[in-house]
Amino acid sequence: MVQTVSPTFVPPNAQQRYEVHRADLPLSCPLPSMSLWNSHPRVYLAIEAEGGESHCMYCGAHYVLVD
Repeated sequence: MVQTVSPTFVPPNAQQRYEVHRADLPLSCPLPSMSLWNSHPRVYLAIEAEGGESHCMYCGAHYVLVD
């Protein structure tokens, strides 16, 4: 029997820049929509305290708060 897996998760670390909204807060990397099994441990980023932009210390992803 062959199983087909539909991609419900965004691949982690696929981009270096992500735009996020206040509805996405609290912000974590990887994002909840990303699969964790092939990424780093989840860390929370203080994007509001950092002026609307934040970097992940593990993968270097750059997050920008757009609203």
